[in-house]
Amino acid sequence: MIEYIKGELVELSPALAVIEAHGVGYALSISLNTYDGIQGKKEAKLFVHEAIQAGGRDDSYTLYGFATKQERELYRMLISVSGVGANTARTMLSSLSPNELCTAIANGDEKLIKSVKGIGLKTAQRVIVDLRDKIVNSGIADEFHVGTPSTKTSGINTAVRDEAVSAMTMLGFSPAPAAKVVAAILTEQPDMAVEMVVKEALKRIK
Repeated sequence: MIEYIKGELVELSPALAVIEAHGVGYALSISLNTYDGIQGKKEAKLFVHEAIQAGGRDDSYTLYGFATKQERELYRMLISVSGVGANTARTMLSSLSPNELCTAIANGDEKLIKSVKGIGLKTAQRVIVDLRDKIVNSGIADEFHVGTPSTKTSGINTAVRDEAVSAMTMLGFSPAPAAKVVAAILTEQPDMAVEMVVKEALKRIK
């Protein structure tokens, strides 16, 4: 089992990071939270969750990377909930910061959790019921300072449209509607950073 990968950050988009370690390039699916934590760096260390899917014509093997152990732990909690798959959990960590998500679960805020694309009311309620005690008992709530405002900031503003559409496509949305939503957001707020564009697009896309 791979615990973490550390090396040169050779490629980065809001949904994917490629790290070269000892001559091997590892492609890791990431959340916007992790993207924000490693952008601008030449080297990165990502904690890994390995997802293996067997069956059908092809088996798949995907590496998910996280900037902190705490975010990985939260991700693993999310995918333990019935109805929350690997990509849905990543979308949750892209739509909400870990702080916001932990606070919502701890406070039973099903409305905020349901605002994430792909999460219905029943799934939001199940996330709260299954994880509320786990989040408190594991200490992860303390790690993310649950109840305090998020201080997440960013400053990337080049090729925002293309990068945002690419990220939405990698998160499973069709390019055409994704491009339409992204264009509308950037028309309203031309200087918005790419991860914020994607976060807003995840709320608006239908």
